Amino acid sequence: MKILIAGNMGYIGPTVVRRFRESHPDAVLVGFDMGYFANCLTASDIFPECRLDFQYFGDVRKFAADVLTNVDAVVYLAAISNDPMGATFETVTLDVNYRAAVVLAQKAKEAGAKTFVFASSCSIYGCAEDGARTEESSLNPLTAYANSKVFAERDLALLADRTFTVTSLRFATACGMSERLRLDLVLNDFVASALARGQITILSDGTPWRPLIHIKDMARAIDWGVQRRSCDGDEFLAVNVGSDKWNNQVKDLAEAVTKVIPKVEVVINKNAQPDKRSYRVSFEKFKRLAPDYQPEVDLITAITDLKEGLQAMNFHDRDFRNSKLIRLNVLKNLKNDGYLTDGLQWTADSQRLVEA
Repeated sequence: MKILIAGNMGYIGPTVVRRFRESHPDAVLVGFDMGYFANCLTASDIFPECRLDFQYFGDVRKFAADVLTNVDAVVYLAAISNDPMGATFETVTLDVNYRAAVVLAQKAKEAGAKTFVFASSCSIYGCAEDGARTEESSLNPLTAYANSKVFAERDLALLADRTFTVTSLRFATACGMSERLRLDLVLNDFVASALARGQITILSDGTPWRPLIHIKDMARAIDWGVQRRSCDGDEFLAVNVGSDKWNNQVKDLAEAVTKVIPKVEVVINKNAQPDKRSYRVSFEKFKRLAPDYQPEVDLITAITDLKEGLQAMNFHDRDFRNSKLIRLNVLKNLKNDGYLTDGLQWTADSQRLVEA
């Protein structure tokens, strides 16, 4: 088997590659990435891409079809990956998260690939206060990021048939320690704040609901998606991925952190405007379809994992929200330093730097 992972050098990618290397030891693993966050290593003894057979650097918006030679499965992780980045780079978000995903899927199908796994998001449900959302619930995307996932799912579904299985994994909010850690995710932020400041400040009133999933369990689900075989009617499958036990209000996540890291103050902004991004999600369908690939990491384990990982990094940066552990900062700095264009493409200056 030959598996291509597009967007392998981000937060989730190294864990996915590690999973594939363990579960498919004889597979040929190929990475393809723009390299924005290549130097954002945080908890790695080796360069994570050493686990791959091949690593390509390139723009998914200009994907060379020959990279797909003999590829059996494509995993699409490439994304401008959260709401702040989506708001800042809205056009790029649609181009990378949506249009490039569909074009790559079409090229993969034409090249003979049998499987395409797309990393979608439960954020497409938007504001959903009246019960847990299922795959049949109406969608209510509130951001450019969420819209990009909705559009991609819609067009990817048109490509699926008996020769080409498409699986859209609607992930809960990611969390957990990574070899390229991000702290612009709710639980990761709370743990970092607890360690560096001794205080967790919740910018909302704490009531919004967020389903969470650890990146190791995301990798397990992606592995399932690569191996999934379609039956009549499910050549395209969109499924919520997470655990019903991980539907939590934001304030409860903060309280859970204080159980692992004591003497931490939780400050809630009771006068904050309501956060419309609030949704509970049902993961019953995933539980039924993938009983052997269910999430295994619980909330306390995830918090402990983050705590120990950050301590191993000697983390104590009270100003971490202005550091390269926040992905938007990385992109802005690269752009301000002249390495990226407004469209987040590498400039001639950055290419000359590589050549030198």
